[in-house]
Amino acid sequence: MIETTTESIDDFLTSKVTDQLVTDVERIVRAAAAAEITPRFRQLASHEIEEKSAPHDLVTVADKRAEEYLTRELPGLLPGSVVVGEEAVAADPASYEAIRGTAPVWIVDPVDGTRQFVHGDPGFCTLVALALDGVVLASWTWAPALDEFAVAVRGRGARLNGRALRAGSPEAGQDLRVATSHPDYTTDAQKRALLGLRTDGVAPRPCGSAGLEYLAVARGALDALAFSWELAWDHAAGLLLVEEAGGTHLTRDGEPFRITGGNALPFTAARDTATAERIKGLLSSGA
Repeated sequence: MIETTTESIDDFLTSKVTDQLVTDVERIVRAAAAAEITPRFRQLASHEIEEKSAPHDLVTVADKRAEEYLTRELPGLLPGSVVVGEEAVAADPASYEAIRGTAPVWIVDPVDGTRQFVHGDPGFCTLVALALDGVVLASWTWAPALDEFAVAVRGRGARLNGRALRAGSPEAGQDLRVATSHPDYTTDAQKRALLGLRTDGVAPRPCGSAGLEYLAVARGALDALAFSWELAWDHAAGLLLVEEAGGTHLTRDGEPFRITGGNALPFTAARDTATAERIKGLLSSGA
């Protein structure tokens, strides 16, 4: 059993999260998308699309088969590791608890932005994160229709198509560009909190694929985001990407977001600490 201490996490990073592992995961993610996702992009038949919890919550044969591919291949890279995937949790909610366990866990969203994928919009991606004891150690974000692959490793930075990512800071005097939870995914209380962003100096808009919104923050194309749900497969990869690009994330109680849950929502991820603090304050003022 892996001890859940800071020292063991550092040791795990050094001994297990090697350059070879990072490369191997990228290869598997690309292969899963090439086999199961891109051949179906703009080629889906109606019987290959299903609703889950509501009309806006869709799943396709591409989601299911890509997750099956990743679930089959990833554990072999780290013996003893487990996979928590969005579609597997939909079938067996108890499997989500592995995120809070002691084994290394691969957190998988096979098609993040399924609604975009279904509508033929290229704004979708595959997300994989590796975590231990609730700490995200590495992440992979692959947007095949955009030909963009982002990788982050804790303490080693973030890269997009091989080039270092730097979030930087918002331009002085410009409205903050903020992507927010889509109204379909918010409670009345969360809607009130998000209303705090309807103020001078902030330009909020509904989000698309969460993974690609995080990438936009990490590359400085978006100043911040404000999200109101906790599902780890939507956030784990992107949160590390933002951190390693120099950004930060805060929940409404001022604590970093925890992939294990129990966060004060909504939360923000932003290009820099000052922006994160400003968005946190606005979310609190709107509640």
